[in-house]
Amino acid sequence: MAASIRTVLILNLVLIFVNLSIVSCLPRFLRGRPRHGMLGAPKLLQGSVLPPDMWMTQRLTHFNDADTRTWQQRYFVNDTFYRPGGPIFVMIGGEGTANPAWMLQGAWIEYAKTYKAICFLLEHRFYGKSHPTSDLSVDNLQFLSSEQALADLAYFIQYVKQKYKLLSDKQKLITFGGSYPGSLSAWFRLKYPHLVDGAVATSAPIVAKLNFKEYLQVVVSSLATAGQGCNKNIKMATDAITDMLKTDEGKKNVEKMFKVCDPLDTSTYLDGANLFSNLAGNFEGVVQYNKDNRAFEGAIGTNITIDTICGIMTDESTGSPLERYAKVNDLMLSTYSQKCLDNSYNSMIKQLQSVSWNASASEGGRQWMYQTCTEFGFFQSSDLGDSQPFGNFFDVNFSIQQCIDIFGPKFNQNLIQQGINRTNTDYGGMGMRASRIVFPNGSIDPWHFLGFTKDLSKESPAIFIQGTAHCANMYPAASNDPPQLVQARANIEKLIGTWLM
Repeated sequence: MAASIRTVLILNLVLIFVNLSIVSCLPRFLRGRPRHGMLGAPKLLQGSVLPPDMWMTQRLTHFNDADTRTWQQRYFVNDTFYRPGGPIFVMIGGEGTANPAWMLQGAWIEYAKTYKAICFLLEHRFYGKSHPTSDLSVDNLQFLSSEQALADLAYFIQYVKQKYKLLSDKQKLITFGGSYPGSLSAWFRLKYPHLVDGAVATSAPIVAKLNFKEYLQVVVSSLATAGQGCNKNIKMATDAITDMLKTDEGKKNVEKMFKVCDPLDTSTYLDGANLFSNLAGNFEGVVQYNKDNRAFEGAIGTNITIDTICGIMTDESTGSPLERYAKVNDLMLSTYSQKCLDNSYNSMIKQLQSVSWNASASEGGRQWMYQTCTEFGFFQSSDLGDSQPFGNFFDVNFSIQQCIDIFGPKFNQNLIQQGINRTNTDYGGMGMRASRIVFPNGSIDPWHFLGFTKDLSKESPAIFIQGTAHCANMYPAASNDPPQLVQARANIEKLIGTWLM
């Protein structure tokens, strides 16, 4: 689905806040706080029985008929609501372990009850338990791409139609996805319109972009909804840290205040950039998932909101802006059960260089980093300059350097940009032409900047939901949902009904 990630590493991976893209139980990507646009899992009701793992034989590559290698891909099925002749609903897995909780909870399950659909969830190749290759070497990661994932989905659909005898010409198929899987949902309708009759593409970044500096622009605007003092005090704290890092004594004080695990290495800019990136990430993740109705332990969007962190930053009774900034960091460390902030750039790179399926980075960090370095960019930089309060240290070059350090010198800006250009050419970017896709986005979610907030066409509307965060419409309804969110879910259900006619 969909779905951490400022530098695709630091913001996209190392902090992919709640890296559960359709994902299982909050894996600890790298130092515990992943980031990017991944989708959190919904809470299960007591006594829920999860569906078992199912497996199918999939081709290693769909684009070389001479390569006959295969592997086992995982999927889940729920036919509880199905009535013969009913529609087929397919949720698309993304950059994390596929979580069968989605087979029991979420808005799409309510739609399935209404329309008597059979539901499938397909785990994305190279994530979770779906291991196409023996390891995650660069040679093997060449088989990890959105194009291969879409082809997997096409083969999967034909497979389940045969296996589950879903062979009526009248049976329509709808795909669902949030974040990156939201993009896949839209792109599948674009590329395989003969296999899918409609697509829900929630919080879907449609345009690949090298320098996604606008991410921070939305964060700043969202923080401002809690009052201008929030951004002002963040800026004062950032300036204070910048001055402190100029002296050895000041550096030690920063390490102590922010509970940094290892001494900061200021001989290059990398540790410093990593520090400012991580501290900004404390706020970015909260904004992205603000009040999103996730309900599992430690979910940022559930307990900690924009009001929470801005309340800390504007409470003058608790110390200086710098001390309040440290309190926000303490809150995040506590939330993720971390004793200290593992800020070492070299440590981060070393973890992401590991090619073993047993390594912590194999939970999704290395794979998603590879996709951003070869297909999407999405590097959330500080390049807005003085219009944002988090400092100018984690620029786009910081992200590019990570691609080089993790995967090798050829993964430079030129290669990354070529991959971005190819993605936008292949799928059309904001100029894509496709029908029967709905694009829900939340105004607080920074990822809406790369998606459709206005109708693509009459047949492919955008639903822009004021005051909601990343993928909010996909979660189970709550009694305190704002009216626009309630209406958005109803509109999506009605639209699906028209596609099924």
